[in-house]
Amino acid sequence: MRLVVISGRSGSGKSSALAVLEDLGFYCIDNLPVDLLSALSSLPYAAEKRTRVAVSVDVRNLPDNIEQLTAVLNDLPRQYQQLDIVFLDATEEVLLQRFSSTRRKHPLTNAEVSLAEAIERETHLLEPIANLADLTLDTTRISVHELRSLIKLRVAGKNSPDMAVLFQSFGFKQGIPLDADFVYDVRNLPNPYWDHQLRHLTGQDEAVIEFLGKQPEVNAMFADICQYLERWLPEFEKNNRSYLTVAIGCTGGQHRSVYLSERLAKAFRGHFTNVQVRHRELRCSSGSN
Repeated sequence: MRLVVISGRSGSGKSSALAVLEDLGFYCIDNLPVDLLSALSSLPYAAEKRTRVAVSVDVRNLPDNIEQLTAVLNDLPRQYQQLDIVFLDATEEVLLQRFSSTRRKHPLTNAEVSLAEAIERETHLLEPIANLADLTLDTTRISVHELRSLIKLRVAGKNSPDMAVLFQSFGFKQGIPLDADFVYDVRNLPNPYWDHQLRHLTGQDEAVIEFLGKQPEVNAMFADICQYLERWLPEFEKNNRSYLTVAIGCTGGQHRSVYLSERLAKAFRGHFTNVQVRHRELRCSSGSN
């Protein structure tokens, strides 16, 4: 039985993430009390008929104390064949904007607690879950549609307990991905943008691939990144990591970072069973081969 626990601060997209998993065939339970997580595996309908279960957990259904919450979460791995704790989050500024625009009530606000104070308190209460999360997704700069695609790629697309490795391209102009485990800056490499025939293309186009593949600096950078990851990714997997994100950044996230992310993913599909690619600025993703 596989259990996916979706949690995160209010306004970060938990409901949308759970809805995606439900559409993909997961048996979903919204706002399940944490105390009942352990009981799920022993229920006949869950164990016999539901091989993929997803539950959302938020600040409304936590135990009375942090120690009890930590004990429940630490006990889960021995009860399920595959357990994924996914924590969604966004910057406080964006969370405030989302609540203001939708006029929804934060679960911790009342006549004496402001929205900002509620978000701060919620951060503290959810800290044990955030610290134990297998995968953290930053939803600050992504739309609901993009979040749905990301959940399909990273969570639903992970069909085994093996570590899922994501190579993600991005542009520094849009900020560094906050949920990246490794970040490589490739802005020092030759830039196809300055060739007017290549400017409108991306690192997925054959002309750009050919151009970058001929550059000694590009090949040296690729070799150095491969050498480091080949040495250390297996150590992360031995340490029971379920997800790992390698972010490759160039200026705009169109050419160099896209090319290297695709090339690295192709190289590491021989090392790991679950290798994924996402191009943040191109809004394009692909799963493992």
